[in-house]
Amino acid sequence: MRILLTILLASLLLGCNEQTVITEKAIRPIAWQKVAETNLKQLRTLSGIVAPVEATDLSFEVIGKVQTVEVKLGETVRAGQILAQLNHRSFELSLQSAQAELDKASAAMAEAKNTFQRYDKLVKQGLVSQSGFDNAKATYDSTRSAVGVAQAQLDIANKNLQDSTLLAPYDGIITKRLIEPSQQIAAGQAAFEIEGNHGLEVKVLVPETLIQELKQDTLLAIRFPVLTGVTMQGRINEIGTRAQSANAFPVTVILEQANNKLRAGMTAEVDFVFDGIGRTGYSGKTIAIPVTAIRAGLDQKSYVFVYDSTAQVVRLRQVQTENILNNLVYLSSGLANGEIIATAGVAFLRDGQQVTLLDPTTQRFN
Repeated sequence: MRILLTILLASLLLGCNEQTVITEKAIRPIAWQKVAETNLKQLRTLSGIVAPVEATDLSFEVIGKVQTVEVKLGETVRAGQILAQLNHRSFELSLQSAQAELDKASAAMAEAKNTFQRYDKLVKQGLVSQSGFDNAKATYDSTRSAVGVAQAQLDIANKNLQDSTLLAPYDGIITKRLIEPSQQIAAGQAAFEIEGNHGLEVKVLVPETLIQELKQDTLLAIRFPVLTGVTMQGRINEIGTRAQSANAFPVTVILEQANNKLRAGMTAEVDFVFDGIGRTGYSGKTIAIPVTAIRAGLDQKSYVFVYDSTAQVVRLRQVQTENILNNLVYLSSGLANGEIIATAGVAFLRDGQQVTLLDPTTQRFN
């Protein structure tokens, strides 16, 4: 009998210990965050086109036949490097002709000057008439003007000869080659396109409803559909003052980093973030919490679990969501500054459940 009582007592004690263990395991540790007020943020993503910061269409300033093309498509060039040349023969002949005309005009002016100086002395001595002197002076003035015209023609001919050689205006890469040897080309006709080595930018059209929200030098996140996982930072460099198509304004965003896979002409997606208005029309201070802290309810209502430090339990509380941006949900009501909420595993919590707060350095993956 005594042995039986001993066995029953041991069983009861063991059962109590097991129950204690079960009770202790029911206290769930939670990832948490102390919330703080912030401005309500909105995100608008707009598509743009990648373009070089420095790009120029190059052309000859004179008409002629292409003699040589010195560079290939995609070739790197230096400032002042010869890109192409026209046939110089006609320009050299024009230069020689202009030089001959200048020499002829200069000789005529020298003769007219001597005559004028002689008549100037004679008219003072009364040996020639005033009209004779006036004619000599007019001839001299006319020949001086002719020399000026001839000199200008010589300068033009010399410049035309120089312009028959096309030079790179700066260091860069030839992105288009539009001419071939023996081709007749007009003045101003595009021959090459060159891109400088000063980086890339994104050109985007911003709707009139957003243009007032933008500020110079604001940093933006930029993604590229063809470069999966690549996000770069850009800085607003130019904000247009005149609307283009569909009442949209041109905005230029300079890329702050380089990527050798990025090419001019690629599509970019630019994230414009600004203080805005929530979906309910709210525009005041908000509380921003992780998306993982939200528990969805019926009728599209949203809830969070708020930690009650006195009872060491979580309380289910309804909140009003306004916007979602970068995995953060902006709330206009339901939480107060400084309150503690559960930020992960909310699907497994219940109202009034006893919990303990994880150490802030502990990482949880849910």
